[in-house]
Amino acid sequence: MKITLIGNGMMAKALAKGLIQNHNVEILGRDEEKLLRLKKLIPEIEIKVLDDKEDITNKNIIFCVKPYALQSVAVRLEGKANLFISILAGTKIESLKKHITSTAYIRVMPNVAASLQKSMTTITGDREAKNIAIELFNSIGKTLWVNTETQLDIATAVAGSGPAFLALVAEGIADGAVKAGLEREYSSFLVQGLFEGFAGLLEKTHPAIIKDSVSSPGGTTIAGVAALEENGVRSAMIKAIEDAHNKAVEISKK
Repeated sequence: MKITLIGNGMMAKALAKGLIQNHNVEILGRDEEKLLRLKKLIPEIEIKVLDDKEDITNKNIIFCVKPYALQSVAVRLEGKANLFISILAGTKIESLKKHITSTAYIRVMPNVAASLQKSMTTITGDREAKNIAIELFNSIGKTLWVNTETQLDIATAVAGSGPAFLALVAEGIADGAVKAGLEREYSSFLVQGLFEGFAGLLEKTHPAIIKDSVSSPGGTTIAGVAALEENGVRSAMIKAIEDAHNKAVEISKK
């Protein structure tokens, strides 16, 4: 399948790296220099500077611009796309329909792990395009279809914003090891291995069981867990998801 990515930013690059394994990919953008850099990085893609009047008739599009750029880019698009997939956080399908004409509309929220084919992508939209969308994004990782855009906005706060939250956790653990006296190189390597192994554990085991299984009475782990609870790490994570979701709702109302 030929996929047209509109946008030449970080997410377009991440998606192209994953999608190129199974699909023909072209990237349309307004910045020629960025497009040329992408072509150098991913030689298999096609690139094109977005015309003032760009015909999207029968194309399968993944819209990768920032939410604030929706109108300025959409005004350039003419014709009726076959499939229009938007990664715009908080931008409802009803809003997309006002700006772009397509046979089917899908909203997705991939994350930056798309470049490693490890994205956790949430999908919703027109059910006639459900299977196509799932197949498409399965090529860059795992997918989850949800039934409403409200559910997708919540999922965005988890899987879309989550890498940033986990990055802070990873950085904090590594810094803790350095503070205790371990070289930065060692601490970073340990954290990488920790996250890789933990992902496998989560596939089969509830987080609470994982925690309990390594928390011996009077041991080192439970001492660290107590410190995390005293400093409100659990409540901070809950608040982070809540605030990220609220921001998505706020964007959708603009």
